[in-house]
Order: sequence, then structure tokens, then C-alpha cells
Amino acid sequence: MKETALTAVHQSLGAKMVPFAGYLMPVSYAGVNAEHECVRKGVGVFDVSHMGEFLVEGPNALDLVQKACSNDASKLVIGKAQYSCMPNAGGGIVDDLIVYRVKEDTYMLVVNAANIQKDWDHISEINEHVGAELRNISDDYSLLAIQGPKAAEAMQSLTSVDLTAIPFYSFEVADFADIPYVIISATGYTGSGGFEIYCKNSEVEQIWNKVMEAGATYDIQPIGLAARDTLRLEMGYCLYGNDIDDTTSPLEAGLGWITKFTKDFTGKTWLETQKEMGISRKLVGFELLERGIPRKDYIIADEEGLGIGQVTSGTMAPSLGKGIGMGYVPVAFSEPGTEIFVQIRKNLLRAVVVKPPFYKG
Repeated sequence: MKETALTAVHQSLGAKMVPFAGYLMPVSYAGVNAEHECVRKGVGVFDVSHMGEFLVEGPNALDLVQKACSNDASKLVIGKAQYSCMPNAGGGIVDDLIVYRVKEDTYMLVVNAANIQKDWDHISEINEHVGAELRNISDDYSLLAIQGPKAAEAMQSLTSVDLTAIPFYSFEVADFADIPYVIISATGYTGSGGFEIYCKNSEVEQIWNKVMEAGATYDIQPIGLAARDTLRLEMGYCLYGNDIDDTTSPLEAGLGWITKFTKDFTGKTWLETQKEMGISRKLVGFELLERGIPRKDYIIADEEGLGIGQVTSGTMAPSLGKGIGMGYVPVAFSEPGTEIFVQIRKNLLRAVVVKPPFYKG
């Protein structure tokens, strides 16, 4: 079991630690609902150092990113980031990721922890025909997500950069918490604003301590992975391994907006055909109309009780006080307002298809 550079800190704070993607990670501290609320209304900090980072460098760097990823990275200027996915030859999703343009010929790909080796093998194979310089720096770098509406105000004393001036999906390489060079990125997977801080493992404990110190006035709290999951689900953000995987296409998953057919990429031909023929199933959001909690793999049924799909993610939404979820259903059932049913134990509970985000802020 791998550990992050902050594992001992989490343990000293009384975090409940669980195995996640090969790492020992904090799942909760004070409890999911309290942590969720903290991020929605104030500011919280997550250790997400288990995420993977690859550097793509050299004159062929953009060519490799373009070939491997569905979105158009040629649109990125230095200091900008982009949500994307890596399709496989059959149009499935190897992983979803964020692409950062760090320098003229340097890109950083931030990938999911459980997929680091798979992604590395996949992009290395593509690179055999491209010849970019590729480095896996995952084990050397840490990542903190400082999230919530008070994040900029709470963290401003730690940097000379005006945090409120960094647009969404943009970043600065600047001083933070007395470390001269870190990446301060206006990104995150919570839907409540904030920043992600990329730094070296040797720097992260100092940054964590100063973040907690600066945020004390704002009642900053450490937040675990359980609340990260409820926060992202309220926004309708996909979780790899649940809502998207090697068998789901970006078009089925509602990720057509990050799939740009104006350039060549792995799986393009397959996805162009799917777009032309039309998809047969679609990932939808739904809200339960009756009391209950939908969970992954529960059956989604029609009014006759016939199974039409499965829940891919589900929870009791802390901000909404109702059961919400996502799942793939035939296109005929995908329109917002369509009534569907979720089988919870032996009961079929009424639900309605809604367009995410569930939480409107």
C-alpha cells in the first residue's frame, strides 16, 4: 500500500484511512456531511497526492497530446488547462484527465490514481510513433485541493499572486506558503471553486501546515475522499471506473464537448461512426422522488419493472437532502423529465431524469 507524504499528518488528525487506488487515503475526518457542507459554504483542503502526473516535452509534445487526447490541446496557451479524455481504439475511455500547458513545448497530464500504470503504457505506445519526451513524475509530486467559496480569501496571505484574478481552468507558477515555485491552479472537482496546488513531496507538509494556519480564521477543515465523491456527484461530474471506463464512449457519457473531430486522435474513426449512426444509450442524471439512496449497480427500470440500465454513481446528496444518481439508459429514456424507477432491495422507487448539475449553488 503506497502512502502520500501526508499520511502521518492525516493519522495524527484522526482521519479514517482506507485503501484507495493502491494508496492509504483519508476517507473522512469529522464525517461526510459536515465535510461536504464545509466545502460548499466555506473552505476545506483535500490531499489528492495519489493522482498521477506525466510531463510531455520537446518539439513533438503537442503532437503526442493531440494524438492521445480527445480535446484540442492546440487551443491551450501557457497558463491554461483543459479537461480531456484518452480514448482507446474502440472509442472507449482509457481515462479522463486535465492537460496543462506549462511552457511552449511542455505539457503536464494529470491522470487518475488507479490508472497511472495503464495510462502510462497507453500513451507510451502511442509515443513510439511520435517521439516526444515523456516522464512519469507521479511519485515525486504532491497535490492539495483547497476548495470552497472562501478559498481565495483564506489563502491570499500565502502568495504574492492575486488569487481572485486567476480564471477558472487557468494557473500560475508562483510562490505559495514560502515555497518559491508551485503550480496554483484554479481547478477542482467540487463545483464550489478553489485551487489545486502542485508541489514536490518534500514541500507539501510545509504547505499543508501553512494552509491550515492561514485558513484557521475561516474555519478551514481537512476533507476526505468520501466528501469529494458527494461533492462531485452533486455537480454531475464523472468518476472514472463508475460513470466512464474502457467500454463507455465520450459521446455516450455526455463528453462530446471534449471530443474534437477537427484533429486526428486515437479512436477518432470509431467515434465518428458512432456520432453518424447515433448513440443507443446515454449517461443521465436522476433524482429519486421517494425516500431512498441509490447505489452503484442498482437496477434502473421502466414502469413495467423491466431493467433498462444500472446506476453508475449514487448517494444521498447532502446539499439537497434527496437521493441522486447517474446511470446509462436507452436514449428513449434520456430526456429530462422522463420518469424511471430504481430498484432498491425489492422496491421500485420512482425517479426523474434531470440535467446535471443537481446542485445549482
